[in-house]
Amino acid sequence: MRRPLVIVAFLYGCGLLLADFITAPVPVLFTCALASVALALLIPRWRTPLLCSLLVLAGWTNLTWRTVPLSPHDLRAILSEPEDVILRAALLETPAARPYLANGVERWRTLTTAHVESICRNGVWEPAAGDVVIRMPGTLPPEFFVGQRVEVSGVIAPPDRAAAPGLFDYRQYLARLGIHFELRTSGPEEWRLVSERRVPPLSDRFLAWARNTLARGLPEGDTALRLLWAMVLGSKNVLANEVYDPFIQTGTMHIFAISGMHIALLAGILVSLLRVVRVPRFWCGAVVIPLIWFYTGATGWQPSAVRSALMMTVVVGGWSLKRPGDLLNSLGAAAVAILLFDPHQLFQASFQLSFFVVLSIALLVPPLRRFVDRLLRFDPLLPAELVPRWKRLLVSPVRWLLMFTATSVAAWLGAWPLTALYFHMFSPVTLLANLAMVPLSSAALACSLGSLVFGAWCPPVSELFNHSAWFWMTLAMRGSEILAHIPGAFFYVPAPALVDFVLYYCVLIACLSGFAFAPRRRYWTAALLVGIGAFYFWRWNDARHGTVLTVLPVSGGSAVHCDAPGWRDDLLLDCGNTNSVKFVTLPFLRSRGVNCLASMALSHGDTKCVGGAIALLDEVPARQTAISPVRFRSAVYRRVAAELPKHADHHREIHRGEQLNRWSVLHPERTAKASQADDAALVLMGDHHGARVLLLSDLSRAGQNALIDSGQDLRADIVIAGLPEKSEPLCDALIERVGPRLIIIADSEFPATRRASPALRDRLARASIPVLYTRFAGAVTLELRANRIRVTAMDGTRMEFARD
Repeated sequence: MRRPLVIVAFLYGCGLLLADFITAPVPVLFTCALASVALALLIPRWRTPLLCSLLVLAGWTNLTWRTVPLSPHDLRAILSEPEDVILRAALLETPAARPYLANGVERWRTLTTAHVESICRNGVWEPAAGDVVIRMPGTLPPEFFVGQRVEVSGVIAPPDRAAAPGLFDYRQYLARLGIHFELRTSGPEEWRLVSERRVPPLSDRFLAWARNTLARGLPEGDTALRLLWAMVLGSKNVLANEVYDPFIQTGTMHIFAISGMHIALLAGILVSLLRVVRVPRFWCGAVVIPLIWFYTGATGWQPSAVRSALMMTVVVGGWSLKRPGDLLNSLGAAAVAILLFDPHQLFQASFQLSFFVVLSIALLVPPLRRFVDRLLRFDPLLPAELVPRWKRLLVSPVRWLLMFTATSVAAWLGAWPLTALYFHMFSPVTLLANLAMVPLSSAALACSLGSLVFGAWCPPVSELFNHSAWFWMTLAMRGSEILAHIPGAFFYVPAPALVDFVLYYCVLIACLSGFAFAPRRRYWTAALLVGIGAFYFWRWNDARHGTVLTVLPVSGGSAVHCDAPGWRDDLLLDCGNTNSVKFVTLPFLRSRGVNCLASMALSHGDTKCVGGAIALLDEVPARQTAISPVRFRSAVYRRVAAELPKHADHHREIHRGEQLNRWSVLHPERTAKASQADDAALVLMGDHHGARVLLLSDLSRAGQNALIDSGQDLRADIVIAGLPEKSEPLCDALIERVGPRLIIIADSEFPATRRASPALRDRLARASIPVLYTRFAGAVTLELRANRIRVTAMDGTRMEFARD
């Protein structure tokens, strides 16, 4: 059988996927697996299907028993709500201080993971088991490192879930790592060492020495130096995330993960040096493989480094034993080994990107290599001495350039759907960027390795290598910034659906492997492509008959995004303050593939609702902006209103009786006066496919009375309201006039003044109308269609209202 390990990896992976969708009792799974083994031994003719089922069951069982709580002391069985506790735990990693920018000032926070041994609640210690993430502002002393036993006090709770659809789900991410709780501490004074002081582990000592060696002769705190630390040592905690933005936008962020490029370059350098001194293949492998694993361990056993080291071990081991190499089979072997040890890796972005990229390269590059060889081959009947010298000189560089381009194209084809899923980004410039960034980063990496080699015994040579590495890294930084600013270099796209992944990778693998182009399959391939085209046409046509409204809770305010059919009728009402824009509104818009807003409206002069408008428009321009004609007293609002015309093609003031896209303006009047901002908040009514939605913003009681007295048709299926400062939203008279089927109150946990009061909740409950509070439900998404209204919230709440 050719490439048996590919089949093994595929079947085992199917078992892991089954475990993720279907949770079965662990004893049942073990029983089924043992029964498959017994039947395979007893019935030879059934052996093949039974072994296949055994591989599926192995994956299913391995993930299930690592996921479900089995111990009575599991934290999931002990804790049900946030509590103030003391944990006694062993650190699983050295606490990492990570920088971030707050109002332009660099601050630090510390993050680590620990395995809990016992927990103290209400002064009583009890055994406990489970891993937790510990988060703390500031930094810890150096005596806290991996392996140390500590006592830490703080508030333990489940990690935060995603604030809105499309945003990073920290809770799910940690659950994939087997972590279900987070401990928040106030500072180093909450930490105490329990175990005796010990010597830091080899990896910590090596990283400290390597950082000092790479910094020799370079300016302290230099950005290029910190990027070298990130690339060579895998340190992700040395720079704020904003520094990496150009590399993310150009699709070259992979150079900062210790991955295949790093390990392959290290192995290539070592093998070349050993072969120059005529060391036999076997002994080359015997020397190179341990050194690869030493580098992997010294840099902290990062998952990407372990994957690459395992893959390179298979490749170098086969080469040293003079076995024929097969990249696909080696890829399958590496996947099986990794997923047996840690099945959760299958669901991590880095694993998926690594293996789909290598799979694409393994399938596409060999046929392209044969094509390039035919293209550059000289006439076999022409003597070599008659071939012009310039042709002979150009063959090698042209072949290298073509093969490098082919590899870049193959990697891009394998990675872009996953890039769209995890980064909501599509970067055409990646093909060009990799042609420049990979050689530059490889040169910087090679010089850095040279610095580490000479650092201990020849510091002057090490310093020369450092300057060279700094030069190449600076070129890479400038190059990524230039490429990221090319028009059309990248744009944001919505995440593909599961069916998109399945169809894309099936078509890609079938085409690259040549399976789809076999003479007997060409007609079936053509028919299948026509069917896929028809499916996407149906999906596009179906999307034209629906509107999606999303209510975003933004730190005491609210933002409402309307995604109407097409693009011209889309609307964003309010955006939140600057922090809300950075962490909620802007990431949400990017996850929806919004690169330019059709219309943006600001409801009233409340900083919590509109304070981040200019910061948002700097990132996502708008074709049209709209504000109320009322002059509010807020200095922040006045500054924002003065800047809006500079950030949009068209700016206008809207009042009662006007239209904003598909929305009718019900309040305020052109000549309205307001003693407070909430009195004159914009009120919009939208009719989408027959479903009427009323947006009240933070309309006060005085504004509600004015709206009722206006005599307009206020009937709506859904009403969305914020919390006014000095009164309550939705007085009883207004509820009676509107007659909604659903009420959404945009409140939030912090600040405390922006929580819906118990009195308000009791009053709305008496109206016998379903009410959703974003403080509890999170962001709420409304799908409006001609025959139904579907409501989903981030806490899992689902509703559906049929329409006549």
